[in-house]
Amino acid sequence: MCTNFIPTPRERFQAGLGWLEPTFEYPKETWPGYSAPIRVLAPDTQEQEFRAANFGLIPFWSKDTKIARHTMNARSETVAEKPSFRDPWKKRRYALVPMLGFFEPNYETGKPIRWRIKRQDDEPFTVAAIWDYWRDESGQGVTSFSMLTLNAEGHPVMGRFHAPGDEKRSLVIIPPEDRDGWLQATPNEASDYLKLMPAAEFTARPDPRPPTTRTQSR
Repeated sequence: MCTNFIPTPRERFQAGLGWLEPTFEYPKETWPGYSAPIRVLAPDTQEQEFRAANFGLIPFWSKDTKIARHTMNARSETVAEKPSFRDPWKKRRYALVPMLGFFEPNYETGKPIRWRIKRQDDEPFTVAAIWDYWRDESGQGVTSFSMLTLNAEGHPVMGRFHAPGDEKRSLVIIPPEDRDGWLQATPNEASDYLKLMPAAEFTARPDPRPPTTRTQSR
């Protein structure tokens, strides 16, 4: 399960992805409940656009936003069936999450160490996601998303993460040549884009979180 990633910085969109940069600000690292840019097809025009979206999908039927704590990732094997995800999947609300890297726990030392997974060339890449739009009682709207995952048992890179005994999972990387097709796919076509990342193009290394500093009282 991926709960932390590095969105592509605005200044790297044009050269790294061939897209004009988003016009809004967002954090350097994204955690559940934080905002990040996602690329979607606008429902009214079917043109591609960026939206600032909450990490953790909030279904349209939810009474509040608390469910987002449990919907950061959607299993590709069951996304079409789960109540939280089946409506955006059926309505073709597919998205791309542009990022420089994401983090997973590695237990090879016996303790969980945060590792960063990124491209070998340090270039931005895009992850498959679904999105939804939720309104509160006052009519205030929130766009949110969940990133899709696949079983990664035996994968040279992604098979190294998560606790011993837990299933190995990986985000779904959408390569440049498939980005338009993924956003425009039908539910029957979408499954064809859900593949494990090419191991030769990605690498991973330890990247522990900096220790929290506290002001000592005198």
